[in-house]
Amino acid sequence: MRVVGSSPATPRPSGACSSYLLKTGDAAVLWDIGTGAFAKLQLAIEYSRVDAIVVSHMHADHFFDLVPLRYGLKYGPQRRGDLLPLWLPPGGRESLQSLRRAVSADAPADFFDSVYSVSEYDPARPLVVKDMRLTFCRTRHYVPAFAVRADCNSSSVTYSADTAPCDAVVELASETSLFLCEAALGLGTETGERGHSSAEEAGEMARRARAQRLLLTHYSSSFSAESLVRAARGHFPGPVDAALDGMEVNV
Repeated sequence: MRVVGSSPATPRPSGACSSYLLKTGDAAVLWDIGTGAFAKLQLAIEYSRVDAIVVSHMHADHFFDLVPLRYGLKYGPQRRGDLLPLWLPPGGRESLQSLRRAVSADAPADFFDSVYSVSEYDPARPLVVKDMRLTFCRTRHYVPAFAVRADCNSSSVTYSADTAPCDAVVELASETSLFLCEAALGLGTETGERGHSSAEEAGEMARRARAQRLLLTHYSSSFSAESLVRAARGHFPGPVDAALDGMEVNV
């Protein structure tokens, strides 16, 4: 697994927003492609070789770089085979068309469909991409958002997407090899409607899930990575790291 981008909506200096590349022996799947991620994706893989993109939810910092990738697929190296499968959450196609209209007043109706095979996944059903099996659950966020787990052979990676502490996410991440959990609140708290987690809450979710390893993601520059790791370690007994763009983790 490679961290392509690990920042929240306000990127850390020189950082990109949410994007994670999972590679198995057969498959290369991208989870989210937020602002700035496309440039960094090119450091990890020839983008025409990505087998599928799965978007957790339709907030800008999770899908806006579908636009520069679209231009790359349209005018850059030719993709081998069919259109690039793009899996959006329920209702995501409407948001994508709103983005098309915002990109340019004269953007053709097939602006995205000319390079992507666009579908909406059913969170209640597994999605299989070659040797990778993906399962989903609804998270606790301000808009419909979905955590995703990838299983291949005896290993797994679970991505919390954006969420406040959530029993369903804990269940999805049960005994996962690697838990990518957001810590957008850093060392802070959130009042009123909840939609994000602190580093301590990420550690607690990882402990409850009995995850083997925790990787804190979606954190801002307001807190040092070291302080977030310390906070999470106070609740989770296993290995804890903070995601950095370009980091690779073998699972």
